This record gives sequence, C-alpha cells and structure tokens, in this order.
Amino acid sequence: MFRRQINRWLVGEEKRVGTRTVLVGHRPVSERETYVPQKFCSNQIVSSKYTIWNFLPKNLFEQFRRIANFYFLIIFLVQVIVDTPTSPITSGLPLFFVITVTAIKQGYEDWLRHRADKEVNKSTVIVIEGAERVKKECENITVGDIVEVSSDETFPCDLIFLASSSKDGSCYVTTASLDGESNVKTHYTVQDTANLYTCQAINCLTASIECEQPQPDLYRFVGRINIYKNNQEPVARPLGPENLLLKGVAVYTGMETKMALNYQGKSQKRSAVEKSINAFLIVYLCILVGKATVCTTLKYIWERVQSNDEPWYNQKTQKDRETFKLLKTFTDFLSFMVLFNFIIPVSMYVTVEMQKFLGSFFIGWDKEMYDETRDEGALVNTSDLNEELGQVEYVFSDKTGTLTENTMEFIECSIDGFKYSNVFSEVDGAKPSLKAQRNREELFMRALCLCHTVQVQKGDQVDAGTAEVGGLQRYVAASPDEIALLQGAQKYGFTFLGQENNFMKVQNPKKEIERYQLLHVLEFDCVRRRMSVLVKTKEGKMYLFCKGPTRPFSQGSPQKKRRRPKYTLSVMPWMDFGRSA
Repeated sequence: MFRRQINRWLVGEEKRVGTRTVLVGHRPVSERETYVPQKFCSNQIVSSKYTIWNFLPKNLFEQFRRIANFYFLIIFLVQVIVDTPTSPITSGLPLFFVITVTAIKQGYEDWLRHRADKEVNKSTVIVIEGAERVKKECENITVGDIVEVSSDETFPCDLIFLASSSKDGSCYVTTASLDGESNVKTHYTVQDTANLYTCQAINCLTASIECEQPQPDLYRFVGRINIYKNNQEPVARPLGPENLLLKGVAVYTGMETKMALNYQGKSQKRSAVEKSINAFLIVYLCILVGKATVCTTLKYIWERVQSNDEPWYNQKTQKDRETFKLLKTFTDFLSFMVLFNFIIPVSMYVTVEMQKFLGSFFIGWDKEMYDETRDEGALVNTSDLNEELGQVEYVFSDKTGTLTENTMEFIECSIDGFKYSNVFSEVDGAKPSLKAQRNREELFMRALCLCHTVQVQKGDQVDAGTAEVGGLQRYVAASPDEIALLQGAQKYGFTFLGQENNFMKVQNPKKEIERYQLLHVLEFDCVRRRMSVLVKTKEGKMYLFCKGPTRPFSQGSPQKKRRRPKYTLSVMPWMDFGRSA
C-alpha cells in the first residue's frame, strides 16, 4: 500500500500490469502443491477522506490552500511578529472562526461517509465454505471466496459468474449506480460450471482463475478459468465482461473493485464559483500590494523633508536608520498591508460555506426531487458543489430514455398493411375489409411472443427492467422494448409463459398452451441491425422470426432471383406511426 502511494506521488496513477491467479474456494489445484494463502486487498470500502488521526492536519492543509485563508494567516503572523498599528486579535479571531466552522461542516459530511461505509462493510453476505452456506460480513470477503447473491441484491465485490438458478445459466444485472444505464444487462455463466446448483457440487469444484490486474474500465475484462478433473489436463475456458459479476468467485475486492477504482471522491472538489472567487482575490491582492507599495513610497518621500520626520516617540538614531534601513522599509510595507487588509473580507468564505451547507438541506427537502418508487429524496454527498447545478447549460443525451422515464407502452401496430390501434375491439370486431387474415394476425402475435430474449420469473417485487405478468410472474428483459411488445401481445390474448428446456411456451386466446422448440437465437448487433430466432412447432414446421428497424427488411435479399418479402403494404402505416409519435 505504501509503495503504491509512493508511485502515485512520483509518477502519477500506478500502471497495473501482469495477471493474478485466484484459487476458487481457496482449494489448491494439485495435492502435490503446498497451498500458500494469497495476499490481496481486503473487501473494506473506504469513501471518506479523514480519520480521527489525520483530520486536523489534513483539514488545515486543505483549508489553507485557499487563497483567502492563507492570506489572513500571513496577516495574522505579520501582526504577531511585526510592530503593527492593529492588534493580532482583529484578524486571528475571525480567521479562527472561519476555520472552525468550515472544519465542523467538512467533518460532519465526512462522518456521513463513514456511516455509509460502515453500513456497506458490515452488511452480511452468503459465502459457501465446505459445502455449507456461511454468513460473513462484507468486509471479510477475500479473493477466492465463493459468494452467493440472491435476486435484487447488490454484489459485494467483483465476481466471476459460476452458476445461476436460471436453467439457461444467465442472469440480468443493472449497473445504474456505475454507468447510469437503467436497462438490465445479460450475463452468462461458464459452460462447465452452469450445472453447479448445490453447495456440494460447488465444493467439489477445483479450478483456478487467471485474470488481469484491477483496472477501472467497466466494459473490459480478460481472463480464463482452468477447471481440473480427475488428474487430467485442465479445461481452459475464456472469461469476458459478460462473465464478470449471482453465485460466483471473488476476483477483485475492496478498493480494487471497478466501482472503487472509478471513485474519485477523495480529491478536494472546487466549484466554478470558488475558482472565480480565487481569481478575484488575486486581483484584489494585487491592488492591496499596489496600495501598500505606493503608501510606503509616499511615506519616505514625505520624510525626506526635515520638518516631516517621524514623531518623537518613534525616532531612532542616525546609526539605526542607516543600519536597518531595508528592514525598516519592509516593516513599513507590512504595516500598510495590515492597515488595508480589510479590502478582502474575512467573513466571505464562512458566508459561502454556510450558504452551501444550509443549501444542501434544502436540496434534500425539495419535493420535486423526491422519488416515490424508492421512497427517498435527493442525497447531497458534498455541499461544496451545490452551485454547480446552476452552471449547467447543455445536456447531451444518447437517447430519449436518458431524459424520460424510459417506459415503453404498446399503442398500435400494422399487420399486412392494416393498422390496429384499439387492441380490445379491432381484432374481433372490425370489418373484414379493414383487417388482415386471421392466420396472419395470429402469426404476428406469435412472432411477438417468440422473437425476444425475455425471461419469466416468479416474484412479488418488480425492479428495473421487469414487468408484472398476471400478478404472479414478471418479465425480465435487457430492453423495455421487448417487455412492451410482450404486453401488447398479451392484450390481444397471446401470453408468453416462459422457457423451459429450450421450449418456449405461449398461451393463445383459447387458453391453450403452445410449445415451440427454440433452435437458435441470433442476438441483435450493429451489423445485421436485427434479431432473429429459429423455432420449431410440434408438427415439425420451422419458423424464422426477425425483429428490427424498417430499413434492413426493406432492402430484401441481395440475390435478385429470390422473391422479396411483402413489406410495401406496411410502409405507409409505419410512416403514420412516426408522424403520430
């Protein structure tokens, strides 16, 4: 730790190179090798700046870095050392008050950080040790521990995904606290460990993980897991960001996790207003120095006249005048500095500090910033940046979901060029001339129920990226678009019931359960600009359903001899949808 701090002081941020080897469950991969406990960072999270021992010197150092505080400290020292016309109390007492009030405010805010850190570090997690579930405090997790995380819980550290309660070995993760993305992301287990559902099975796992050293990039992770079985050559499987996280082995802990490496809260924050104040202080300081210089010069010009010598009680011998002439000039200059020091108000900083401190309470009390879903208001981590909110002029957003609630709702659709907007009446009650064929309608609805990567989970709570189904189930998807389409199909009577053993179940309007074998899924990517699924019915028919924007489908097949799909009749309704939106 000391070496790392020295490197940061001398050459900046430490360059992390090389790899680390993690023994899963702290079990040696070979009986012939002696197990040596590995030394890694503890899992204790520290977001505070001060401790009991360094609060006073560190806080004083940070406060006297401010130009105004340092200036008044110099004035106070001048009044103490040099014979000045004013008492040192006139500048020392206000400076002491300013420093004390600021220290109390910053100490209180740092105490809140200590309390939040303690709440996180003392939270309990489940660790699998010796085929048993053992409760541990979060700060006691070490690299190599196998941690079990339940649904809707936060990860205590960076984990390698070993197994999941989902049969397809996947889970959905939200990273809103890291990158601001509210959509859930899909993570996958390692193929060879996906069937480790029990503690006994996990306890029999002998494996080692080789991965890169901790680094702050959230979307980068490179490594591999070596699985040892029956004294055979180890099976190596690659690891990527999609394997990094329910149940997994700890690879990065504490201040080496990606969240901690991206945390830059310990540095002293200075707002734009404070920087402007410092700039004005420099200007006024130059004016003060100029006034003191002019007055000192005029004093000696005035004293050149014999009749305008110093008062009798301050007169010195000719020898003293010639010997200490330079020192006398300097002390006169400092005396004028003390006389004119009121040009910089000592109460300025304490007034600004109290305004920030009290303003943070008003931000927390603001009802317009209250989140009803989380039942909590705005949280001010540091009051030093309150006024920065008023400096925002432009907001750049990559999509509308960032600026809105990111809620999608199925309104209307087009089937074979026929527009459907009232889902409760048009399918059954519209005129036949204004509707597509019945089998085309049902095929479209089945496509909505099958062309997706949504999972159905049992539960009574709904979090980000989920939607209730029938009150007992919920949809979990990486995108709210897919949930909206499934909810739209459900309004027409087609309900997706979930996937089991590569079979997707759909309930039709007749309350019959249809089973489709999922043969393959082609995920959406920026090259194809579409998603495709290949399914097989119980009669043996195969369907390829595609979903994506209009343009890739309108281009048709690159081979001229093939018949292009029917899309022309649906172009006009799509354009109407765009105008109505």
